[in-house]
Amino acid sequence: MLHIKVLGSGCPNCKRLEAEVRAALDGGAVAYDLVKVTDYADIAAYGVMSTPALVIEEQVVSSGRIPKRDQIVAWVRQYEGNAL
Repeated sequence: MLHIKVLGSGCPNCKRLEAEVRAALDGGAVAYDLVKVTDYADIAAYGVMSTPALVIEEQVVSSGRIPKRDQIVAWVRQYEGNAL
């Protein structure tokens, strides 16, 4: 199972990133667990200075923006060996 985290305070952009991740991955062949991280200390522990941020398998792949769905899928493929 792929571990994905959305880092952010719960702002509209953070919620939009979560929705984009779910839209990109739902219906695919990848099992994933999505966790929202809202605690500022936990967010800072990833070295993220701008939210929303996306973490896949404990690696920050994006921060300060909402990536397009195809980019999210590409990152997931990197970690899942083209499972989608």
